[in-house]
Amino acid sequence: MERISCLAIGYVCGLIQTGYFYGKMHGIDIRQHGSGNSGTTNALRVLGKKAGLVVFIGDVLKALIPCVLTRLFFGSRPGYEGVAYLYALYMGFGVILGHNFPFYMKFKGGKGIAAMAGIIASLDWRLTLVCAAVFLGTVILTRFVSLGSILVAIAFVLVNSYLSYQGYYGLSEEVMTEFRILLGIIAVMAIWRHRANIKRLLAGNENKLKL
Repeated sequence: MERISCLAIGYVCGLIQTGYFYGKMHGIDIRQHGSGNSGTTNALRVLGKKAGLVVFIGDVLKALIPCVLTRLFFGSRPGYEGVAYLYALYMGFGVILGHNFPFYMKFKGGKGIAAMAGIIASLDWRLTLVCAAVFLGTVILTRFVSLGSILVAIAFVLVNSYLSYQGYYGLSEEVMTEFRILLGIIAVMAIWRHRANIKRLLAGNENKLKL
């Protein structure tokens, strides 16, 4: 029930489509412009730097806040210390599902990378630094936001697996495998959502970000 509850609450939080609402405030449906999704990168390209920043912060916070609260709530309850980070990850997964597949937008949302950033920030500062370095380094060197996002998804799994193995999350042995499987599912979904970008990267015609 805890897992289902975290997924359900997370999905509701993910329904706060910052890019869609920001676009509506400016008289457009952002899904009808640019790449057609409601995430940060499309908001940046269609509506400018301020919009990109607002959408990014909004999408990060809608994952960061519930994940942190979940971790603190279960971490403070006797007998739940060994699963607090697992439940926080379920909460984050629910947010990504709500962000990517909002029912009131015909299940056409974003790609979940900013929401993943919120999950990353809620788990560990070392994870945050590594993923930020991977993303920024990739985007600065190549100007491909999609490539940076894909590499962050991979780093998300690798670094989290290492930290959990080293005992930083205090996970019990019973849930360690489940935690890593959930990491993999989140990362695979992020990469799958970028499948069109991957095709363009391989074809050499992916859009570059103007720095």
